[in-house]
Amino acid sequence: MTVYRYRQYRAALKAVAFTGRYMPYEWGNLPQRLPFTWAAYAEMFQEFSSELANVVNDLTRYTHQLKAWRDVVDSLDDDGKIDVAVDFIEPLGTLALNLPYVIRSRFIFAATHLCHQAGRTKVKGWKDDLPLDDEIYFQQADKAGKSWKQYGKFKLRLERVGNKTYQARTHDFRNRYNHRFSPRIVIGQTGLVTRRVNPTSKAVSYGFGGIGPLTLPLVVELLEQQCKYCYAAFEAFQKLVQEHEAAITPAVAAELSAMDSAIKERQKLNKPQESGSN
Repeated sequence: MTVYRYRQYRAALKAVAFTGRYMPYEWGNLPQRLPFTWAAYAEMFQEFSSELANVVNDLTRYTHQLKAWRDVVDSLDDDGKIDVAVDFIEPLGTLALNLPYVIRSRFIFAATHLCHQAGRTKVKGWKDDLPLDDEIYFQQADKAGKSWKQYGKFKLRLERVGNKTYQARTHDFRNRYNHRFSPRIVIGQTGLVTRRVNPTSKAVSYGFGGIGPLTLPLVVELLEQQCKYCYAAFEAFQKLVQEHEAAITPAVAAELSAMDSAIKERQKLNKPQESGSN
């Protein structure tokens, strides 16, 4: 039965329309020759830009795959839904539903580091005072990005990724999955008993009922919207990096010119003096 259902999925995958986009690679435009001062920025950019494209493209691919499973599940009874949910959909859906938070966090991390490094061109007396990696959140990104015009636009777009609307409509899936018990996907219930404390009287009460499953039509709808927000954030990230490049390029040219002049001066001083003829 599992093989049969997977064949159904593969047929649906060929038939369902692909509505997403894939993010590009190899799009940076830093100077080919860089002094060591900019090694950290250059290496970080290469890694961050590729990994951000990877994770956004993963979300696009998983969303498309869930669209195909949506069309398969639509015709199944409860037993069939349980089979495909356990074997295929829950692992894929759990990963996809968690990704908007992952993507948001990775964009924050990347933008913070790159804005901080590029700040050498903006901040007089620049200091490498960035907090440790596990302490980087939006607050640190805001501080590092305040000198860059494109940062504000980037932040506005990124704030839509994994936003409160997404959290509410997924019953805060990401948080519940990692810290409590998340809603099931396709079929099943969780949260059958909820403990409540009245904020004023401090009286304790218990609610009974539970949270129903996240249906695939809903999951696909939400993830398709999140994909669009991720695409917009990626494009804004590109513009932010382009602003960095516009500031770094003349700074690199000035450093290289000074280095070349210093090398020529040393060569001139070290050149053996020709002895005069008698």
